Amino acid sequence: MQHKITYQAARKVAAAIEQSFARHHAEARKLAHGSLAPETPASHIQSIIDTTFWASLRREEGHSPKISLAYLPPELAGQAMVFEQRLRLTPHVLTKLAPAVERPGIHLGIWPEGDELFIWGATRNIPGLCFVLEVVEPGLLVVKHRHLDGFGKFANVAVLKGDQIKVVDEHSGKLADCPVLVSSLLGFPSPFSWNPSTNVLVQLAISMRAHGRGGSLLVVPAGTSAWRQSIIKPIPYAVEPAFLGISDLMKKNADERSQGPWQGAIRQSIEVVAGLTAVDGATIISDQYELLAFGAKIGRPEGNNPVERIVITEPVIGSKPNIIHPASNGGTRHLSAAQFVYDQQDAIALVASQDGRFTIFAWSPCERMVHGHQVDVLLL
Repeated sequence: MQHKITYQAARKVAAAIEQSFARHHAEARKLAHGSLAPETPASHIQSIIDTTFWASLRREEGHSPKISLAYLPPELAGQAMVFEQRLRLTPHVLTKLAPAVERPGIHLGIWPEGDELFIWGATRNIPGLCFVLEVVEPGLLVVKHRHLDGFGKFANVAVLKGDQIKVVDEHSGKLADCPVLVSSLLGFPSPFSWNPSTNVLVQLAISMRAHGRGGSLLVVPAGTSAWRQSIIKPIPYAVEPAFLGISDLMKKNADERSQGPWQGAIRQSIEVVAGLTAVDGATIISDQYELLAFGAKIGRPEGNNPVERIVITEPVIGSKPNIIHPASNGGTRHLSAAQFVYDQQDAIALVASQDGRFTIFAWSPCERMVHGHQVDVLLL
């Protein structure tokens, strides 16, 4: 039975999503990667997004559904939970199932038979480049895929919020002076591998955004003290000696890092540091993840000029760079972070707003100014 699309954003974005996945699959086949998920045709992408969107607007016993759907057959899902009777993919069925699968990492398995899509069960295991659709909140959907090595945050492909569509621009990560953190969120240098070191910053960013209080994280070169010129003294919560929770864990070898105990320990340490960013002021770590201070107030060094212009970009197709005064980008937190990077050009600043916006400030040698990368579309 042909599915009638009533959510028009699903129709508009399906072809672009299909092409994005097709490019990644073609590259993976060239590199002889195995264990790939099947490609998802645009017609099925439309149907999955349309059905899930309408389900996201429903409520079951006062709760909105938070679900994740993965397009794959049961035989590619590892040790999956398979229903005796498959279920039709409808908003009603998704709403009813949502309480059972709302925990992170659980996906409802979706696969077609003929022209109709069915829910066959649920799984935690999905192959690389598997089409995943997640409901973040009512009317807010994110299309993403898993990295082939299975490590780290899923890579976002598109974000749909009501009639707004944002398709991630994969090419924006190839700019000469794009921060490594932004490139990694976009899937570069390769969408098929994940740098554990960069992943720490990604997880810190996600955790900062999740606590909802807003916060700033300054990342400065290890073994230097120039950053202190941009911090008002005394620092109320300086850490001496530096706290090495994350740093020590990152020195473990690859075999140790692949073990469950290490992964649990690194998650806990990241949550501790990210939690400090909720305190008024900035948290400061080195690029070796040594915690140096939190609650620090940023100040302009004597004799330095105030930052007058920054360039703002968003890694979304159709988005254009915008040169603005830093005060136009947000409140005091954003202005002070831009000033810090202006004065400390070998540092970066991560800023989370209470409304969920997330900006990475870095000095751009090409543009000769502070570059604010608005990346909340990549962190959902």
